[in-house]
Amino acid sequence: MTEPTDPRTLDQNPTAPRPPSARRTQGDPSVVPTFAPPPPGRRRRRHAVVGTGHRAGMYVGALTGDHADVAELVAWCDTNPARMAYHDAQAGAALGLGGPAGLPQYGPDDLERMIVEERVDVVVVTTPDATHADLVARALDAGADVVVEKPLTTTVEGCRTITRAVARTGRDVVMTFNYRYAPRNSALREVIASGEIGRVTSVHFEWALDTVHGADYFRRWHRDKRMSGGLLVHKSSHHVDLVNWWLQDVPARVFASGGLRFYGDANAAERGMGPRPERGTGAQGDPWSLDLTRDPRLRALYLDAEQHDGYRRDQDVFAPGITIEDNMAVLVDYAGGATLTYSLTAHSPWEGYRVTVNGTRGRAELEVVERGAVVLDDDGHAVLDPSATPEAVQAAGGRPAGERLLVQQHWGAAREWPIPAGVGGHGGGDAILLMDVFRRDLREGPDRLGRAAGYRDGLRAVVVGIAANRSMATGLPVRVEDLGLADDVALTPAGESVPGVASSAAGGGMLDT
Repeated sequence: MTEPTDPRTLDQNPTAPRPPSARRTQGDPSVVPTFAPPPPGRRRRRHAVVGTGHRAGMYVGALTGDHADVAELVAWCDTNPARMAYHDAQAGAALGLGGPAGLPQYGPDDLERMIVEERVDVVVVTTPDATHADLVARALDAGADVVVEKPLTTTVEGCRTITRAVARTGRDVVMTFNYRYAPRNSALREVIASGEIGRVTSVHFEWALDTVHGADYFRRWHRDKRMSGGLLVHKSSHHVDLVNWWLQDVPARVFASGGLRFYGDANAAERGMGPRPERGTGAQGDPWSLDLTRDPRLRALYLDAEQHDGYRRDQDVFAPGITIEDNMAVLVDYAGGATLTYSLTAHSPWEGYRVTVNGTRGRAELEVVERGAVVLDDDGHAVLDPSATPEAVQAAGGRPAGERLLVQQHWGAAREWPIPAGVGGHGGGDAILLMDVFRRDLREGPDRLGRAAGYRDGLRAVVVGIAANRSMATGLPVRVEDLGLADDVALTPAGESVPGVASSAAGGGMLDT
């Protein structure tokens, strides 16, 4: 495993697939917006990063690289001094300081003091999911805007906490839904918006996480449902947001089923797996283990930081204590009349997703293979980047990485819809997202795709996972209005202008220009 050097191509999860497209640093003008240069003498906005794990790296790279002309990194906030020191050293190197940046460090209890003392304009929140609501609300109340990683929060009360804080402060919350910016997903939105397949009647969405990336959620704090809300909140909020955005509609009713059927100690015992290593670091020839010493970034952020908080990033995926599901199926009825069937599997031999959108005039099908196979090296470790290993490419040859969007109207032949080139990780969307996060006020013209997301988009995404968790617990369908959040997730609440296209119930329409 090697450490990426270009922040534009750095994925937030080191075990995620790294297809060749993720290394692209130039994108198609149709999906990469243009921005005016900042006016001479304009003050850079001051940013603080709260939560300095691996996920923070993309934002630190942006603040000290491509967007350092409009944004300034001024402080760290975390419980672990080793992780703050690591990013401080990375920032210093990126800024050419010849040593660490020397930015002040604060603990979470001192969030408000940090915002005042460092004159922080924007707080970037990249902490564990269950802490988001409190940190977002406190930052808003202290006078800062917020950029928050998905998911927005994990509970109904967390949704209310953030909604109330926005209402009383009037400050801005940006959701970083980077999958909206992946050109393949933008292309599907264009198909739906154009009316090519008519009014949408149903969507089927299947997401397969493989035994490297999917397994990783069962090594980390995500394995505790109290911290992550389970994968239907932590991971699926990305996918639900895509459907909400594609349809320009909101969820109304949710029914779900799922369970822990592959990982965990009970499943290991049932399959006769025998004794397991307590942790991945140092394990020999075990394909389920993650050795932190094989990645300089992971070693510095976690293994070398354990002395401060005891957190282990490399727990065994078959150990006791896992409370999240690894197989999930969800049925969602939308307010506009469409139905979503969604499934998530966290132990697939390949990684990617398939989306089928049925409409009154035809059908659109998007298939994405992000990693065609998980193969092992000579030492028994999973190869994270098959595209860099000829033997791995050959082993995955039956399912090559790639993407394809087909559109077919009734009584007509299927045709391939073009997918523009993006920039960087997460399907070519990360670098484009960061442009909107840090310089959206300089954008030249509106985004005809309506990709920027706010806190209400975050609410509309997590509400499905929250309702699905309740449905799995009760065995009953759950209506969004029963959660007391219907007004918060409504498509056009008073004072909000929704860019983009008409709802799927209206039969589609042309994209705004």
